[in-house]
Amino acid sequence: MKNLISVVGPTGIGKTRLAIDLAKHFSTEIVSCDSRQFFKEMKIGTASPSEEELKEAPHHFIGNLSVTDYYSIGQYELDALEKLEELFKQYEVAIMVGGSMMYEKAVIEGLNDLPEAHIGNQKKLEEILNSGGIEKLQEILKKLDTEYYDVVDIQNPRRLLRAIDVMWQTGKKYSELISDSQASRNFNVIRVGIEAPREELYARINKRVELMMENGLMEEVKGLTEYRDLIALKTVGYAELFKYLDGEWDLGFAIEEIKKNSRRYAKRQLTWYRKADDIHYLQLGYSDQDFQDLIQWIDKEIKSK
Repeated sequence: MKNLISVVGPTGIGKTRLAIDLAKHFSTEIVSCDSRQFFKEMKIGTASPSEEELKEAPHHFIGNLSVTDYYSIGQYELDALEKLEELFKQYEVAIMVGGSMMYEKAVIEGLNDLPEAHIGNQKKLEEILNSGGIEKLQEILKKLDTEYYDVVDIQNPRRLLRAIDVMWQTGKKYSELISDSQASRNFNVIRVGIEAPREELYARINKRVELMMENGLMEEVKGLTEYRDLIALKTVGYAELFKYLDGEWDLGFAIEEIKKNSRRYAKRQLTWYRKADDIHYLQLGYSDQDFQDLIQWIDKEIKSK
C-alpha cells in the first residue's frame, strides 16, 4: 500500500521546510492542503512557498486558483484524491502539507455527506457579513455550535458561512456532523508535525507578519482592492489592511491586528491538533540528527503497516 505523509502544525511553525526536506528525501512531490494558498493573487499574505522553494520539490494546489473562483472543500477532496492517485502510480510516498485542518481531514478521512451550499442561506449570510461584519457571523456560530467555534478560524468567513449554512439545513451541530471519518482510503497516512513553546511560536508569527510587510504585502493588498468584497479576501492579512486603506485604522494598529489574529488562529490550530493521538512531533529548530531519526521512524511505520 502507498503512503501519504501529512505534515501538520500551526501557522508559522515551519511546515513548508519540513515538507520539502521530506519530499527531497523520498524523491517525491507535495500536495498542499493550505486553502488560502490556492489563490494565485495572495502569495505574500498567505506565506506561499517562494519560487526557490517551489523549485526544490514539485508542489500541487499552490496558486492554482483565482480569488474570483468558487472552490469548495468537497471539490478539493475530489481533486486531491485524484492527484494522489496519479502520484502513487509513480511514487511509493507522497507528502501533504498545510494548516487547514478540515482540508487535511477531507483527504485522510473523508467528510460526512454534507449538503451542498444553499443559495438562499448563502445570500442571507453574505448580507449579514456585509452589514454586520464578521463579528456577527462569529456570534451566530458560537450560539449554534461552541465546539466548532473553539477550533475554526473565526477570521475566515468562508468557514463560518459553510458551517452555519449546513446547520441551518440539517438542524445538527457542525462539529457532530464532521466528527466521524467517512471513507476508507487505499493508502496509509503517517502524520508528522512541529511543535514549539507557545511564546516562541507567537514570536515567530509576529516576525513573519513584519517580513510580509517588508516583502510587499501592502502592495499586494492594494492590487486586490477591486476584489475586496469577495469571501477569499475577508481574511487575516487582507481585511486589516483594507481597514487601514479606508482610513478606519492607522497602519501600526492594522499590523498589530494581523499579528493578533494570526496568533488566535494558531491557538485554534493547536486546540485541534491536541485532540489527535497519531501525530509524531519534531521540536522547532530540530537538528539534522532529529530529521534522520524522523526518517527512521517513518520507515518503521511504513514497514509496519
